[in-house]
Parts: sequence; C-alpha cells; structure tokens
Amino acid sequence: MRNMTLEAITEAVGGKLENTGRCDLTREASSVVIDSRQVEEGSVFIATKGERVDGHDFIDSAFKSGALGVICEKALPKAKGPYILVEDSFAAIRQLAAYYRRQMSVKIVGVVGSVGKTSTKEIIASVLSAHFEVLSTEGNFNNEVGVPLTIFRIRDGHEIAVVEMGISDFGEMDRLGEIVKPDIVVFTNIGPCHLECLGDLEGVLRAKSEIIKHVSADGILVINGQDEMLSKIDDRTAEGRKIVRYGKESKRDDVYASSIENLGLDGSKFTANFPDGSHYEMTIPLPGYHMVDNAVAAAAVGFLTGENLEEIRRGMSDSRTLSGRGHIIHASNYTIVDDCYNANPRSMCAAIDTLGYALTRKVAILGDMFELGEEAENLHAEVGEYAAVHGVDSLIFVGTLAKFMYERARVFEGVEIRYYPNKELLLAALSDTTKDILRDKDTILVKASHGMGFSEVVEFLNR
Repeated sequence: MRNMTLEAITEAVGGKLENTGRCDLTREASSVVIDSRQVEEGSVFIATKGERVDGHDFIDSAFKSGALGVICEKALPKAKGPYILVEDSFAAIRQLAAYYRRQMSVKIVGVVGSVGKTSTKEIIASVLSAHFEVLSTEGNFNNEVGVPLTIFRIRDGHEIAVVEMGISDFGEMDRLGEIVKPDIVVFTNIGPCHLECLGDLEGVLRAKSEIIKHVSADGILVINGQDEMLSKIDDRTAEGRKIVRYGKESKRDDVYASSIENLGLDGSKFTANFPDGSHYEMTIPLPGYHMVDNAVAAAAVGFLTGENLEEIRRGMSDSRTLSGRGHIIHASNYTIVDDCYNANPRSMCAAIDTLGYALTRKVAILGDMFELGEEAENLHAEVGEYAAVHGVDSLIFVGTLAKFMYERARVFEGVEIRYYPNKELLLAALSDTTKDILRDKDTILVKASHGMGFSEVVEFLNR
C-alpha cells in the first residue's frame, strides 16, 4: 500500500508509536483490516470495540498471523510487535482512509441516494469493467467503517473505484466525503428513509447533498432527472461542478432511455441516448422498470469516463444483483425474488412492480420497514394499499408495523391476504402444506427491512 509505513500511519492518525524494537519502520503495509481473521503477512490490524466483540482481545492472534503493526486504544505492555496507541480506533480508521486516499490517483465514482444504491453501484462497476480495472464496494459496506475498508482495498493497478455511501444522520455524508473525495457522484433518488433522524425529504436531501463540497472542482454530479427533490440541485448548489441528468425524458435529461421493452424477470431492453447525439440498444438483465433508471445512470458514467458504446453495452449485459437485492432465485418449486436486505416505502413499491412482471401466480411476503419516524404507520398503510391494487395474487404481511399494511390492504377485493405477527409464525404456517399458502411454480417476493431477518424466509423457500 503506497506510503503506508508505520511512521506515516502514526502521523496520519495522530497516535503514538510504541514497542518498535527492531521492526522496519520504512516497510509498507500489505493491507489494513479490522477482522483479525483477515490478517496476513504485513497487515495493519485496527482493534475496535463493538457491542459483542472487542478487537483488542485478538491482538496477539494478529501478530502471530504476521501483522506489521496494530492500531489500538489500550497500552500493550506485553505486545509481540509494534503498535500505535490512539484515543479512538474508529476515528483512526477514518483518518487513515482519508490519508491513503490522498496517496492514490485513482478516479472514484461515489453512489449516494435513498434507494437503489447497491444495484446502481453493481451496474456501474460492471459497465466500467468492460474497459477499466475497477474496484467496487463489497456488498453494502457503505457506512463510516465500510467506506474506509473499501478505500483500503485500492491498489496502484486500479483505474477506477466505485464507492457506495450510505448515511442515517446529518454529518455522516460530510465525513464520508472527506474520506472519498469523489470525482463523479451519482444521486439515485431522495426518498423517505431514516426519517427518525432526518425528519423529512428536505432533510434527506440536505444530508445527501453534504457530499457535493467534497467532489473535485472539475468533478461531475450525475443526477436522476426524474426525482423531484433532486431537481433542487442546480448550478448554485453544485458550486461550479458539472451536472449531468439521466432518466427517461428526451427534453430534460442529458442521458436517457427510450424504446423500453419489458423482458419480464429477464430484465429490460432499451435504447440509451447520449449528449453527443449517439444512441445504442442495450439490455439490463435485471427485472423491474426502476432498474432501467439504474442502468441509464451507469451508461452515463461509462460515457463520461470515455468508454465507447459497445463497451457500455457489453458491461451492462454482464450486470448481476447481490443476494438480498432483487436477486432472482430459480428454486425447485418456486421463483424467488430475494429483496430482503432492506426496505422503505419507495423500494417496497418498486419491488411490487417487479413482481408484476412474473408470468405465474404472484405472492408477496412483506415485512416491517424500520426508521420511518412518526409517519411509520401511515407509510406502511400506503404500501399495503399499493400492494393490494397492483396485481399481486396473494399478500402475506409479517410483523408489528406490517399489520398496518394488512389493515389497509384487506379493504380491497380480489386478492388473497394473510397476516402473521412474526417470522416464526409465518414459517410455521408455510411448513403446513394443508394450508395451501404456496403453490408449485409461484413467483414469491420476499421484502422487509434487514432487522426482520427475512433471509431465513428465503432460505426456507429455497429448500
């Protein structure tokens, strides 16, 4: 890792280097990790204290595995190697990531927004990989720990990094921006997420927009032109940075999709149109009308980074989803739409729309959405109504807040509706084949906030 010596690291984190002995202070670290199981020869291990595990308990193990040094909050009288003493290990992670980012010339594409960040990040990375050596956020490591860990994975051979950035409160995006310093930022949308802290949509926009001042002076903001809140980002708020809007409107958007053809659960075909007048037919192999928006955002990034249209098309056709993010599973009895990693009202409705593309009987298993503040009950009720009138054959609501979905949905006729207070009762009911809840060849959407643990439901159905 370039310029990541123990002396440089100590200065970057404002720590005190101890127990240097005969170690080589000019040797560069091979990696930076917070999991002692990932330590390799030459790693720097940062010991952090979590709710359940204290990384300080694994420092000896890290040295045995060949750690170059350790960053920690406690003095180590019997340390088996050099360590850097700091007041706050989590602050040190952020400080060190910001320092390392300054050592690298790699171009960074940041992805922010309320919904669709991970899918958009995956499509962008796939598109760019047709031409560049790309590194991207693993899974959804998008917070104040995950983002630094992504930065630490960048090496000299990488040409572009695609970094997802997620927040739940004011100030977080400011701190992430200070680390990432992106050259391009993609704004997916502004929706009712984390309202307990952010208050309302205006608050969500303000919090996400904290990234703008950290974009390089000649950087680019790639903005969803269909989002009403994002339309408030203009030349004044961009502070001289170029704005490129994407979407489905030829008169408004710089990069837009036209001639959209629904391919069902196999995705969508569309024509991508670019600012220079060029256009190209492309296919995004991920289901859902909203995936076309994510694909156009990726096409815009590909165009702005100098890819030709065939490279953009090829990279897009190779796009895949992650487990829990609209992932399609063809199990022996069912087709499962695994979208259980997280949920908010907008992503719930988009997932219901995706289910509508199925050609078989459609079942939606929907659970609680968290962090919606005082409007939680009303927002759940609105999703229940949306589900009831959008062609789903069987609705199954699970959880305390999901009861408000159920109560609103049950007033509509023509749809089969069930409610279970918790996941355990749901699984018990699904195990009872006499209840005829599911049928062979059903397409089943599984969607809830991560805390509901609906991955267990997906595993059950897959078995």
